[in-house]
Amino acid sequence: MTERAVKSRAIFAACVGNLFEWYDFTVYALFAPYLAASFFPTAESSVALVRTFLTFGAGFAIRPVGAILIGAYGDRAGRKAALTLTIWIMAAGTLLIALAPGYATIGVFAPLLLLLGRLLQGLSAGGEVGSASAFLVESATAGSRGATAAWLQASMGMSNILGALVAFTVSETLSIDQLHRWGWRVPFLIGLLIAPAGLLLRRLVSETPSFAADLARRRTALAGTPSPLFQTWRAHRGALAVGFGLSTFWAVAVYVLNVFTPVYVQVAFHFTATQAFAASLVGNVLFVTTCLAAGRLSDRVGRSPVMAASALALLATVLPLYLWLQASQSSAVLIVVLCAFGIMVATFVGVAPVALSDLFPIGVRATSISLLYNVAFTVFGGFAPAILTWFTRELKGSAMAPAGYVMSAAVVALLTLPFYGRHRDVGSPEAVEFAPVAAPTESGGPFRS
Repeated sequence: MTERAVKSRAIFAACVGNLFEWYDFTVYALFAPYLAASFFPTAESSVALVRTFLTFGAGFAIRPVGAILIGAYGDRAGRKAALTLTIWIMAAGTLLIALAPGYATIGVFAPLLLLLGRLLQGLSAGGEVGSASAFLVESATAGSRGATAAWLQASMGMSNILGALVAFTVSETLSIDQLHRWGWRVPFLIGLLIAPAGLLLRRLVSETPSFAADLARRRTALAGTPSPLFQTWRAHRGALAVGFGLSTFWAVAVYVLNVFTPVYVQVAFHFTATQAFAASLVGNVLFVTTCLAAGRLSDRVGRSPVMAASALALLATVLPLYLWLQASQSSAVLIVVLCAFGIMVATFVGVAPVALSDLFPIGVRATSISLLYNVAFTVFGGFAPAILTWFTRELKGSAMAPAGYVMSAAVVALLTLPFYGRHRDVGSPEAVEFAPVAAPTESGGPFRS
């Protein structure tokens, strides 16, 4: 089999699993109002929605645990083994949510089952990104690390497309009463296709050559090698700080603009579910294509310039776009705004996986990326929908809350990027493309890497 065919098979296998991993997360957010009615029916509607999003956020609280356990497993046993494990755990959590009886049937045990399903999903997702990022980067051919790793976030965008398409179809096909009684379960049942994806992953791919070579080297080293987590903290604290700043913006941009906004516009600006899902579908098509374009561009001009352009664009435009949407409240404007958000967010997050991968050597890569991503997403992403729903309720639909949150995270990213080139793992045995440019003495401005 040719090198190109091996690479294509690796991308396909990783993306199929990743797509269904994040589809299961997406449909929870998109169907949050129906989950609120089924599992928290005794509360006032906005309070029930806050509780539903708090349960959504609780799944993030366990993600750092998954990052440590599954990330370390991926650094010890291999990327393929870790990715397969995350798929089975996600399938179990999704099945539990899909089949959990509502509050009217089993009372307080209903939200507890919902919470358990979310915790299983969170544990799975905690180990997914680090292992998948490492798998894609280590499967890439020379000069294409950015383009290859961009498929990770692109497949997450595909999960949003699939989620929005399913949500649009279900909302158009079923009545409101049917959606509340049983229709919201259909998207979760579709998400169980992640189980066959796990079998596909086992059959199609082998361990990455870079990891296999590094594992052989580590096995010949002295016994008692510290855990990947300890090695990361001891030797890569500067890289962790840089990665956390980038991951913060990654988390906020995705969960506020891509995941939360289609729900937010229904609550704050009174768009219908069909309008919101249709606009989200269009926006995510552009999100996927822009992720791939941004990853490819980063292979040519460097990681930092592309990420800086995204952060600057969102800092300047996110509030005007929200205010425009609030003032017009038309379907056409909603589509334009969500498309603009999709393009700007994708320009950053399409590069983020390879940018984080470049910060760490192979032996601690999955653990480091998983930890950074999941701590940032737990603190700044997972509870963002609940917090912003509460602010929207208190501020009576003001666009300031989500816009201000995104702008603050953009500032964090812009303050972090000048330090990125100083902490890249340019001594990695892999062929890191921009080692000369990444040196801190290189001319070309603070964002060049």
